[in-house]
Amino acid sequence: MTSMDMTAQSRARNLFPPLTGATLATALLAGLAADFTWEVWARIITPLLPGVGGPLEPAALVESVFGFHNRPLGEAIHLLVGFAFYPLGYLFIARPLQRLIIPALPWYLTALGFGAGLFVFALYVMAHLLAGFPPFLGWVPLSYASLAGHLLFGLVVGAVVLARESKTA
Repeated sequence: MTSMDMTAQSRARNLFPPLTGATLATALLAGLAADFTWEVWARIITPLLPGVGGPLEPAALVESVFGFHNRPLGEAIHLLVGFAFYPLGYLFIARPLQRLIIPALPWYLTALGFGAGLFVFALYVMAHLLAGFPPFLGWVPLSYASLAGHLLFGLVVGAVVLARESKTA
């Protein structure tokens, strides 16, 4: 094996977390904390904001995208995605890209970028491209509340990952 091959392997190891139970536990804890934060924001704080008119309803978006009318199933799908899959996206996509492209970027900017990406996925890809709503729901107050909620979600995922990794370092 050449030194270039060893350098490439070393770099890849530094980009991605190890595939261990601890990494899975970190992802699930991050998802749990971030989902809890999202739910408080979406259901308690957002309805209090001027012009929003009510809570964020991600389950309704899930129903629109997949064409069914079952609120408990929509809620379950959204919670599962937020709890299990999005934190894995942070660990195995967002953070490795940040480490590859801008290695010195602080964790919280990576986390905010991740949250912004989730917002674009939710309100452009899912709501607009798949469900047929206007892009970003037309930038109504609810859109901004959703953006803030996704940014909070990203920050919580990043903070939990940082805290868990600091304990094992």
